[in-house]
Formats: sequence, structure tokens, C-alpha cells
Amino acid sequence: MKAFGKILGLTLLGLLLIIVALGFALTHFFDPNDYKDEIRKLVRDRAHVELTLNGDIGWSLFPWLGLELHDASVATLSEPSKPFADLQMLGLSVRVLPLLRKEVQMSDVRVEGLNLTLTRDENGHGNWEDIGKVPATAANPAQPPATPDAPANTASAKPDKQWQPLKLDIDSLTVNNARIDFNDIPKARQFTAESIQLSTGPIHNATDIPLKLTAFLSTNQPVVRTKTELTGKLRFDRALKRYQLDDMRFSGEAAGDPLQGKTLTFSAQGQLLADMSANVAEWTNLKLSANQLRALGELHVRDLDKTPQLTGGISIAQLNLRDFLDGVGQPAPPLGDGSLNKLELVTRIAATPTSVSLDDLRVKLDDSTITGHVAVEDFAKQSLRLQLKADAFDADRYRKPEGEQAKSAGAARRAEVQGAEAEAMVASGTSPLPNQPTQGAWSDAKLLPLERLRKLDVDADLSFGKLTLEKLPIQNAALKTSALDGVITVSSLRGDLYNGNFEVKGDLDARPEVPLARVQTRVAKVPVEHFIQSQGTTPPLRGLLNLTSDVTAKGNSEKALVESLNGTASFALNDGVLVNANLEQQLCRGISTLNRKSLSGEPRGKDTPFQQLNGNLVFRNGVASNPDLKVRTPGLTVNGDGDIDLRVMGMNYRVGVIIEGDKSDMPDPACEVNPRFVGIEWPVLCRGPLEMGAKACRLDNDGLGKVAAKLAGDRIGDKIDEKLGDKVSPELKDAIKGLFKR
Repeated sequence: MKAFGKILGLTLLGLLLIIVALGFALTHFFDPNDYKDEIRKLVRDRAHVELTLNGDIGWSLFPWLGLELHDASVATLSEPSKPFADLQMLGLSVRVLPLLRKEVQMSDVRVEGLNLTLTRDENGHGNWEDIGKVPATAANPAQPPATPDAPANTASAKPDKQWQPLKLDIDSLTVNNARIDFNDIPKARQFTAESIQLSTGPIHNATDIPLKLTAFLSTNQPVVRTKTELTGKLRFDRALKRYQLDDMRFSGEAAGDPLQGKTLTFSAQGQLLADMSANVAEWTNLKLSANQLRALGELHVRDLDKTPQLTGGISIAQLNLRDFLDGVGQPAPPLGDGSLNKLELVTRIAATPTSVSLDDLRVKLDDSTITGHVAVEDFAKQSLRLQLKADAFDADRYRKPEGEQAKSAGAARRAEVQGAEAEAMVASGTSPLPNQPTQGAWSDAKLLPLERLRKLDVDADLSFGKLTLEKLPIQNAALKTSALDGVITVSSLRGDLYNGNFEVKGDLDARPEVPLARVQTRVAKVPVEHFIQSQGTTPPLRGLLNLTSDVTAKGNSEKALVESLNGTASFALNDGVLVNANLEQQLCRGISTLNRKSLSGEPRGKDTPFQQLNGNLVFRNGVASNPDLKVRTPGLTVNGDGDIDLRVMGMNYRVGVIIEGDKSDMPDPACEVNPRFVGIEWPVLCRGPLEMGAKACRLDNDGLGKVAAKLAGDRIGDKIDEKLGDKVSPELKDAIKGLFKR
């Protein structure tokens, strides 16, 4: 028995020595470089690619099947002279015996100087699409067609054994100095990944594989260059089709034309999972950073085999949005002071390849907190849906500063008004009427981006606890608007303002070259002085405004819209006051002149109160005609008829003041109202800049002469009645009175 064991051992030892000797002989006396042509032909026939071996082939047989290729390239059979891949060196070795068990056990795999060139030609055909394909010209025309009646191959008739994946066992994978070039000729776009370095730990199925990948990425449209690094632990299970990348960190720096000379430092971290059996993927413990921006969240994707559905959530920590935009070469638009200084966001996300929705949205922008829902229902149609609520929002803060053209027009306008006011001696009331203004009050700068408006598909429902607009503090503001196919509709814009309220409705048709707008307005009990003051003008009057209007306009600038303004309006101003204009004193001055007496004191007040002011307006091409102005003040009734030229913000009014009697406790004796003056309409002319209000009003001297003549005629008539009494007939007395009234 011992002898048998000894013989068996010697036999095995002998066989091992023979195998080693054969391996030594094969590796030392068999040179694969002598068979390069056969190798190229074998690759051409089996893999259908053109292999070029310019360098030496090194190899070993046992116990490792080792191979080294130097200076090799691969091309498609359709373009064998244009390699799509080449490398300086590929080195790998495989254990021989495990191959018999369908196990791949490799030592270190090294790839040096790999260059991959991918090109899409003018016809949109990619050179990678021909890999492994046999050109039509290479087919053998002499090959006889298959005989239909030939017996089927018995081997093929046998059922295939269930495929089992090879077991991978690699000590490490190293790729040094690789490069990938992609050139899309029809779009003139290029993408390059260069200086690619990849290193891994041992590669085994269902185990963590440490990896590190670095590369420099660049594109030409736009010109961007990025330095990147990816680290993590890769785990895969080929049987379960499950892939994970734990402790993932992707970081780098980017520079280029979009960044305007600035640098973007970015990183992304988290755990990645793709389960192809369940058709789901996820990114958990998500952390993003880009310069000052910091974000946390998680993302989940399902239905990878159909239409992917993404859900998740994200939060962005507070940052200075203006500084962030400046840091990435995208300066913030020129908005008001204090805008875009603080931004913070939390939201849930739901998305498909064609849509995205932000639900439970909460945004803190500067001093505002905004909550609600934002969605783009169709990326192609840019279908935007908004449902937002803000506690407070200062819209003026986010408006562009006034343009230079508007500034110059405004300066000229203000200079004209100031000059008119300087010439107006309101205290004495003896200066001539100011001239009608001539300077335009509105800018002709482009107001609306028509092309963008024509593409809008918007449905918005916005509400604000407090909205500041044109310096007006609007409480409980709400806006419902929609836009589709170039028609923008404001269903309702309403709010409370200074214990009053308002509502605006309208639409804008942006389809024609000259857009057309229609606006309907309702204002109830809103202090009018705040409207005027918000425009940077000192209010000439105060009171509670009630207004209804229905107007149309066309154009794409303030100037064009005002000059084409047409429509109607009615207004009423209750509890009003004419500021810095004692109209009663001016009337008293006129009465004292008729009484041939001098005023004994200074004016008792600088304002003129009135109980009501109302009328109707008809707009024709920017000029508002007001034929029925009615004003009531204590002891006076005022009737007005005139125009307001909105194009230059000027007025031209003829006003009639009817004296109803002096109601004051201590009237000035010089202007004591004679009973015969009651019911007389005293003429007043108002002309000049609208901002001057009553400062631009003067007694009409010509009209005053007619009043005096009428009063004189009435006085003579009284004398005739006194002298003649009942001595003559009434007809004769009327004829005599008529002689003195001509």
C-alpha cells in the first residue's frame, strides 16, 4: 500500500513537472508575435473588427495565463484606416485552472494610454454603431443559400442550458492616462474626457469594491472645463441585477464661458442604488454643494423599464442668492436694494421625463415667506402652474430701476412743473395762468417681451397677506391669472388698501405686432392722496376715491399705451380737501372787488375742504374729457367742464363756482355775500400741469366782467321796480329792464 502511494505521488510529481516543462517550452519557444496576421484574421472573422498590433505581444501560460499588448488599435471593418480605439499597453493575467470551473480569477489588470474616439458624421451616423458589423460588400456572394429542406442541426435542437454568469475575481483594475473624445459633426459639438485615472480594490461579486476615478472634462458649446473626482464603494450582484455605490462623493471645479471667469466648486455625496430587477433606483443621504449653496435630500425613481417616475425631497440652506449668482458668473439682474440677499427652500419633488412638480413648497426670500405648489406640466409647452401664498411681499424691491430714457423724460417734466409753480403767485392770485405742459410724461422704452408672452402657458393663483406695489401697502391681495396662446387674462386682482378696497380685471392680446390691452377697474373708498403720492408727486388733494372704469389701449410702451387710451370712467371723491389752495379766499377777493371794499384780514386757512367731488370721464387717444365735474363745499357748488391730457399730464378746465352763502361764524365784512350774489356762477379757469392742482386756477376776468354786467342789470331792474311800482304793466317793465341787460 505504501508502495502504491509512493508510486502515485511520483506519478503526479512527474505529470506536474511535464506540465511545467511544457509551459516553459511554450512560453520560451512559442512566440505569439509570429502569429500577428493569424490573430488579426481571427479577430476580423469572429469579432468583426480590425485589430492592428504595432507592438510586441507578451504572454505566460501557467499557472497564470498572462497577456500584454503594446501599441494596439481597433477599427471597424467599414473604416479600417480610422481606429476608434487605441492603447499603449494592456496587461492582465488569468488563473488557468479556475477557467475550467467558469471562474475568472485575475491578478492586477492594467490599461495604459487608452484613447477612445467616437464620431457622429454629417448624416448623424456614429462610428460606434459599426462595431462588430460586417460591411455589406464583405459578404460572400458565392455562398449558397440555406436549403429549406436540410435537416435541422441536432445540436441546435437541444435545449440550451441555463446561462450562469462567470464568477469574477480580480485583484485590482488600474487605468492610467485614458482619453475619450466625442465629436458631433452636425451640431459642431465636442466633448472630451482626458487624463482619466481609475483604480479599484479587489473586484468580487456582492462585495464592496473601493474605487477612485479622476478626469478632466471639457466641452466646446459652451466652452467649459471641469476637474472631477469620484470615490466610493461599489457593490454589484449580477444575479440579482443590483448595483450600489456607497459613500459616494463626486466633486470638482468648473470654469468656462458661462462662469465669466469665475470658478464653481461643487460636490455631491450620498448612497446610490439601482435595482434593475425591481426597476427602481434611489439616491439617499443626498448632499449637494456649489460654492455657497448647500442642499440635503433624497430621490427615488421607479418604473425604470417604462416611464420613469421620480419622487423625493430637497432642502436648500439659507444663502445670499446675489453673491452666489455673482460667484458663478451670472450677476443678479439690476433690482432694488435689499433684493435676493436671502434664499431658503424646502420642497417635495415629483417628476417625469416631461414634467416636474414642487409640492409643499416653502421658500424664504429676503423678508418674505412663500408656501404652496409650483409645477411645469409639460416641458415642451412650458406649461407653468402656480398656487402660492406669501405672508408679505415687496414687489417694488424686485423691479428694475428706471431707465435712463425715463429718467431724462421725468427730469424734463419735473423741471417744467417747477418752473410753472415758480411763476404762479398763488397767494395773490394775480399771476397769469400757467402754460399747458408740453413735455411727455411717459417712457417709450419697450415694456413687454412679446415673443416670450406668446409662448406662455400659465395658470397662477397667488395671494399675499401684504403686498407692496408701487409703494402702496395692499392687504389681503389676491391674483388669479392665466396665459395661453398669446392671450394673458387677469381674472381678478383685488385687495384692501387704506381701509378701502379695489379689484382689477383685464386681458392682454400679445398675438398681434401691436398688443392690445383691456382693463376694468373698481375702487371703493381708497384715499386718493396715496395713489398720487406713490408716483413721487405731492398730492394736490385728499379724499376717499370711488372709481369704476373700462378702458382699452394698444402698444408696447408707456407712451404708446397712454396715447391710445380709450374708454370711460366714473369717479366720486368724498370728504375731500384741496391742499394748499384756499379757493374760498380767492372768491372772497373777487366779492370784495365787487363790493368795492378791502379785505380786513389774512386768509384763515390754506386748504379748501369739499364734501363731494364726482363726474364722468371719456378717454379718447390719451385725453380724458370731463364734461360734468361736480364739487360741493360748505357754501359753494362747483361745476367743471374740461380735459385732462394724460400724454403730458396737463389740464384745461373751465370751472363755474356758485355761491350758496357764507356759512362761517365771523365772515370778513369785505366779502360778505350780498343776497343778490347767491346763485351767481363765478367763472374760474384752470390750466397747466396736473400736479399743480388748484394752484393752476385763476378767476376768469372776462367772465367776471359779464357777471358784473349782469349784476348791474339786476340792480337797475330793482330800481325800476321801485320807481314804477304798479303804474305800468309788467310787460313794459320787462322791456325796460331788457334795455339795461344787453
